[in-house]
Amino acid sequence: MQKNENLVCPVSKAMNLVRGRWVFPIVNALMSGTKRFKELERSVEGINTRMLVKELKNLETTGVVNRRAYATVPPTVEYSLTDKGVAIEPILKEIERWAVNHL
Repeated sequence: MQKNENLVCPVSKAMNLVRGRWVFPIVNALMSGTKRFKELERSVEGINTRMLVKELKNLETTGVVNRRAYATVPPTVEYSLTDKGVAIEPILKEIERWAVNHL
């Protein structure tokens, strides 16, 4: 860890983790449970395949989403939230409550 990383605000670190238009919709879709890729794609309105693949890779790298591949033909891949991803749920619920009350 670099010295400068210790000086970064925790809120800034969190916002870097969840930055992007699609992070919250993907996490929200996975809050109901494990989904296959196509199920997830249908659950996140407006996202295209390429963007979903990119965001899922980022979320897997940051430890928010778990990817499980099965050796089937055609390949079956399932996505679920990790403990870190599940911990985002109350934040999403609070943002939703704020949006309903103020937007």
